[in-house]
Amino acid sequence: MGKKSKKPAAGESPAETSQASPPTSTTGSKNSKAASSSVSSAPSLSSSALVICRNKHWRYISSFHGPWLQLPVEVLETLANANYYMPLPRPVDPAVFYDLVKIRQLVDGATDLAVRAANGVASSALSNSLAGGAAHHMQALGLGFGNTGGAKLSPERKFRMREQATQKLSRAYHLDEIASSVATMQSTSTLENVAGLVLQRSSHDPDANYVHFFHEKIPSRQLAECTDLRVLDMIIGQRPSDCEPLRTRAIVRMFKDDFEGAAQDLTTALSVCRLNRPHRPPTEESMQLERRTGRRRDNPPLDEADQPSSTEVQLLFQRAGCYLTLACDHVEFALPRDRPAQAGGPSNGTNGVNNTNGNGTIEGEGLSHNIETPPEDQGPSKRQLESRKTVRLYAKRALRDYMEYLKHFHYSPNLPIEVSDDFSRQVNQATHRSKKYYGQSRWASQDPNSPTSSSVGHTVYPLATLFSATPPPGLPPYPSTEIMHAASASNPNAAVETTTEVVTYHPLLTDALHSLLLCHTLVQTSTKELQRHAYMVARLARLADGYPVFQASRSPARADWIEVLRRADNWIELASSWEALCAPAPLPVPPPTNNVSAVSTGVNTLAITGPASPTETEEQRKERMRHQAIIEALEDERVNDEASFKAAILARQKRAEADQATGSTSTSPNTSAAPKRWAVDDGREYPILTERAEAVARWIREAPAVSGIGSGKRKKKPATKKASSTEKVNATEEQSEPIQV
Repeated sequence: MGKKSKKPAAGESPAETSQASPPTSTTGSKNSKAASSSVSSAPSLSSSALVICRNKHWRYISSFHGPWLQLPVEVLETLANANYYMPLPRPVDPAVFYDLVKIRQLVDGATDLAVRAANGVASSALSNSLAGGAAHHMQALGLGFGNTGGAKLSPERKFRMREQATQKLSRAYHLDEIASSVATMQSTSTLENVAGLVLQRSSHDPDANYVHFFHEKIPSRQLAECTDLRVLDMIIGQRPSDCEPLRTRAIVRMFKDDFEGAAQDLTTALSVCRLNRPHRPPTEESMQLERRTGRRRDNPPLDEADQPSSTEVQLLFQRAGCYLTLACDHVEFALPRDRPAQAGGPSNGTNGVNNTNGNGTIEGEGLSHNIETPPEDQGPSKRQLESRKTVRLYAKRALRDYMEYLKHFHYSPNLPIEVSDDFSRQVNQATHRSKKYYGQSRWASQDPNSPTSSSVGHTVYPLATLFSATPPPGLPPYPSTEIMHAASASNPNAAVETTTEVVTYHPLLTDALHSLLLCHTLVQTSTKELQRHAYMVARLARLADGYPVFQASRSPARADWIEVLRRADNWIELASSWEALCAPAPLPVPPPTNNVSAVSTGVNTLAITGPASPTETEEQRKERMRHQAIIEALEDERVNDEASFKAAILARQKRAEADQATGSTSTSPNTSAAPKRWAVDDGREYPILTERAEAVARWIREAPAVSGIGSGKRKKKPATKKASSTEKVNATEEQSEPIQV
């Protein structure tokens, strides 16, 4: 306990130590040595602990991995414009796509400045002369160029260069701190210290403080103990019109289990974001829609001022997660502690899952012993009744935010295959630096006899309308025999399809969809309606494809939903296992055969069961799987101590062995004849029971049904949502009726 009081001090940034001086008035001479002392004090907490940057603890980091980190920036920008000018639903959310482009530009620019300041290079002419982006890779390795004949840089010049680098990094973290954390991890280690060097001279610089907050070294998996919020409080006070520091403070509060404070910060951030959001006139909206659907020979780059922002989507997703966690946290107070006898029941290790959760505590014994359990004949206590209301209240708030999140993305049940095939062709041309791409798009063909210039209509729905009380008509049946058995897609004699289902991809979409089901479960939506929502989630999850910038990632909410289905004995009576329902949909026929994307060669490099080398021995194969299991376990937010870390590694190794055995015995026509969606995770989740999954499963088993759920109030709300969604869609000419493209 003695060490605990020292941990926050070790997590302070240089500004934190200097900011702490006015209240204590005992540390007046810490300006020049604050940065070095704070960095060096962190490892002293525990000599055996691994010391890493604070931003490497951020959740959902694995969701933002992908080829966008290696693609040349000019190619990435070309793909972002091509994605924006595609008809709805676009392959990837354009707001996230443009954020990736800007983050790469900012991080690469900051890297160039930081490396030149460290090595005394006054100009980047030498780095620009190196072809093929070799300079960036040399910088990423920390290789300097030396001062090639120029005068030695003055300390003032170096400071200005580092200050500019810090400003670029600060802007990147303002755009998206998760994506920026991934980008800086792939860059040179010089970036980790650049903000600290600026703070030695300017201790109250808000940009330097914000960047240093992410880059400060702290003991691994001790973010809550080693992080002080005072530096973020100072930044928020200096820049009250910025919502991004509020977002960062809310995320840190989540690590500290202060979810109510996090929700309050995110609510304030949403208000600030919407207040500062530029209001684009309707004429501009219609003009942009005309540019997207018109017959144009080129895709002009979109001005940065006109590019969509992803900040509101980030805030909605994070706040929804806060509310869902708060709802789950109140389950233990809403139900009696003395459960009925469940020997051999579904909560007693069903499907071979251990009764130990991710924190190493036994299920049923991790609950608070201070809960007053009334006798059975007296019924629930007043506290339990209030807690049940609180569970449903927070679940409804989370459901509202997830629905708002889903309004930003679209789905089409009948997009012409020519459209999706055209985007793949544009990606191939851009990654191969084909000059034809920059002059003309096949979708913008001027030939009246071209299939793409004919009057082809397809229906587009905002994702939120798919989960309304009355689902839109005309959707393909799901699940169906053709969908569940994707092997028919590899049959060369199969009928050639003319349309395909498409959904806009977002790196957090899969997690949001499964979290939506957890919310409906806590709200106690009727079994029939919840089954319909579950099938809709499976339909969309199997279509999610981050091509060409994002690769597969595992979803914590998906793992929790699978565990809930197991422990509740599939109470909504799904037709098949969740893994089968969410199996990746086959790519539309005809697939591209001659033009293979250059970025797809390294898509599955992080898969545990990737193709083994012909000369790989059994020992080498096991070591490769173990190494990859460790990497994936480190990225998983559910792993929070040594016990869960070891359990995650063991479970992943067992899963990899099982997948390897299945892959060696199964036939391979599907993998060769039918290309596989490359950003869909179809692997089995490892069986680590989280507190959230246990709380939801227990709520299903023990919470009494509430009369009136699903009638009165809930029928009104979707009707209102439907009206507002229709108004919004009509305003941008994106109706749920066929769109003539």
